Amino acid sequence: MTPLLEVSDLHVAVDGAEILRGVDLEVPEGELHALMGPNGSGKSTLAHTLLGSPAYQVTRGAIRFKGEDVTSWATDVRAKAGMFLAFQYPEEISGVSVTQFLRQAMSARAGEERSALEARVALVEWMERLGMDPAFAERYLNQGFSGGEKKRNEVLQMALLQPDLAVLDETDSGLDVDALAVVANGVEAVRQARPKLGVLLVTHYTKILGLLRPDVVHVLVEGRLVARGGSELAEQLEEKGYEPWRR
Repeated sequence: MTPLLEVSDLHVAVDGAEILRGVDLEVPEGELHALMGPNGSGKSTLAHTLLGSPAYQVTRGAIRFKGEDVTSWATDVRAKAGMFLAFQYPEEISGVSVTQFLRQAMSARAGEERSALEARVALVEWMERLGMDPAFAERYLNQGFSGGEKKRNEVLQMALLQPDLAVLDETDSGLDVDALAVVANGVEAVRQARPKLGVLLVTHYTKILGLLRPDVVHVLVEGRLVARGGSELAEQLEEKGYEPWRR
């Protein structure tokens, strides 16, 4: 069966410096995969490359989504096709409310205009499921948001845009225990609503993996995948760290 996401021998450079050095990775539909590694290992580089950020140059290899080679596709084309990236550091956009932003994003994803009523109904439903204050919808996107609010807003976007593949770039970073539980519960709620959703969760902490049990754990060190296993691999990392895999 063709995997939802297939990364083959991926080499990526930033400003002429090679960051990823031959990454091979697959994520089947319906599975949650964790990508772990120390700071500077290339985790965020892979996440942004998957969604086509122009700052990252693919020098070799390929990215396939649903069997199609999307390596040269623009970011907006990948998003419309069903790929989604939750940012580690979501940007603030003054003057654009959460409602306005999400209505536009939903319309772009669907390829047709979504009415204000249709967008509002979906927004209210998911905000309730994610335990978010309805007043949140009228605030400017990420402006004055706490770390937890920004990350919940990313999960809200994932729910409303209904992607087939979600790449979550350190969604757990900067969150306290309570906020982490809220965000993890939100991700799980979206997965339950979309059983075929594939998720690549990028993190260097193991706490979130106690809340979102991964099907597979991948370990990235110095731009190379050095290990692959189940939840027990994350437990091993918690105990020994990444030093055993450093060259």
